[in-house]
Amino acid sequence: MYELFKPWLFRQDPETIHERVMHGLAWLGQRGPTLELMRRLCAVQDERLAVTAFGLRFPNPIGLAAGFDKNAVAVRAWAALGFGHVEIGSVTALPQPGNDKPRLFRLPQDQALINRMGFNNEGAEAIAARLKHLQQTFGKLTVPIGINLGKSKATPLEEAPKDYLQSLSILWPYGDYFVVNVSSPNTPGLRALQDKDRLEELLAALVGFVQGRKPLLLKIAPDLTWAQIDQILALVEQYRLSGLIATNTTTSRAGLTTPTDEAGGLSGKPLRARSLEVLRYLHTRLQGRLPIISVGGIFSAEDVWERLAGGATLVQVYTGLVYEGPFMAKKLCRGLLQRLEQEGMSRLQERIPDSVDSLPLGKESTRPKGVL
Repeated sequence: MYELFKPWLFRQDPETIHERVMHGLAWLGQRGPTLELMRRLCAVQDERLAVTAFGLRFPNPIGLAAGFDKNAVAVRAWAALGFGHVEIGSVTALPQPGNDKPRLFRLPQDQALINRMGFNNEGAEAIAARLKHLQQTFGKLTVPIGINLGKSKATPLEEAPKDYLQSLSILWPYGDYFVVNVSSPNTPGLRALQDKDRLEELLAALVGFVQGRKPLLLKIAPDLTWAQIDQILALVEQYRLSGLIATNTTTSRAGLTTPTDEAGGLSGKPLRARSLEVLRYLHTRLQGRLPIISVGGIFSAEDVWERLAGGATLVQVYTGLVYEGPFMAKKLCRGLLQRLEQEGMSRLQERIPDSVDSLPLGKESTRPKGVL
């Protein structure tokens, strides 16, 4: 059915349609009987798909990536659509409108998106109030909720730790895990926080606040050299973070067939190869010591299976949802169950390996041209 509507949807402005969909899902999330019907139609409930990571239980490994539901307006609907976890945000300490419009672009020929949203969100206080209301009215969400934290655009880099801490403290009661986002290409200077000294200062402040009470993860860019990734991994292990999310969008345009000069982060199928390459490198380096959530170019159950084989514990989707539609989580979960049966496995956790074949460390032969 989605394929019938998609041509009409894709003739509309991408951000306008996105906002309308979010309003619709928010409305559905307030209506118990309708939500339960949606859950029966869309959610696959099967214990074989359950995954445990950083102390949390996920009913399936398919999550909604940050950026789709920035303001946490539809969290109940995402669970009913069959997602095994929901990551909201990025949330900043200060409310901000984001970059000038237009700032979201479809590339259908490449099954990709370019966005330069700029962390547009209502701010930590407003989002915390919304999550509190939802929790008090409907109870705790049935799947883990992650909160992705970004830096307010108005905050200087040297004050970034204070800015992130403000968001973290405000939103602390409502997240099952938290993500430090220093890898979006759409806030000026943000990726500088991936540099060793700045990242160490930021992690020291946040870990000091968290003190192991809830999982804290770091989301990294695909546009890093192996040496930069190694520096980040050293800090991640030094400060005992709970896991990594790889990867954010890319500034590279390698592999695109659609001519474009739009600035922003590229996501979707052109990111698939690099995201998988970074995942495998991370897992080879970590040897299973930390869970990795893999993001970037995931469209099918085969893609998910490949990420699990490459060292991922969980996956997240964003652009794939735009192109595949609201039954995507159901389709992925059913595909995973079929693979389990074909492989003679009793549960999905068996597919998550302790290690993968070592990569030729220091070599970057498959990195797209234009990546730093």
